[in-house]
Amino acid sequence: MQTRTDAELAKAEEALRHQDPERAEAIARVRRFKAGWYELASMLTELRKNEKWKRWGHSSFEDYYRRELHLRRETVDKLTGSFTFLQKRAPEVLDRDGSSAPLPSYQSVDFLRRAEEESKAGDDTLSELRGKVFDEAMPLSQLARRYNEVLFPLDPEAQGEKRRTSLRSTAARLIELLAQAREDGAVAAELAAEIEEPLQRLVSKLELN
Repeated sequence: MQTRTDAELAKAEEALRHQDPERAEAIARVRRFKAGWYELASMLTELRKNEKWKRWGHSSFEDYYRRELHLRRETVDKLTGSFTFLQKRAPEVLDRDGSSAPLPSYQSVDFLRRAEEESKAGDDTLSELRGKVFDEAMPLSQLARRYNEVLFPLDPEAQGEKRRTSLRSTAARLIELLAQAREDGAVAAELAAEIEEPLQRLVSKLELN
């Protein structure tokens, strides 16, 4: 089913097809974005450099991709950053067609880029990470679970706050589930109240801290 944004992009692409083919092509690549991100990333990188968006009546590059391409800044930054990173560090990946070798997502490439530029991890860890991204095309969610603590460790205070937040959220969710179970008769009201009382005190204590 076509979304409203998809419909707007398709209409804009058709209107610009003969008037300004390059501008229409940028929109076409956005529409093909979910199938493969390299094309869109390369064009965005080029448009950021040549500033042709000025000719198209936009006050800035951000105004162009927000209004015409319906892309968020975070997405554009990750796309262009990942593409530029691959150009410099692994240009052969950009030549893949997806059949003989997997195509890593731009989110995974961005994770690797940040690891190489920002983390203090050793060469062995970074080499292993490159293999997971380039050779296995491991999704970002799996990369984050496996490498976040090693590559981007939190300081003790931030780590403690993360644990408190997680505990507070878990306790609050358990209180909510107990209330539902009591209403459904799955848990006796007396038992639910007995368990809920210390959980409420825990949540209150964590909120004060």
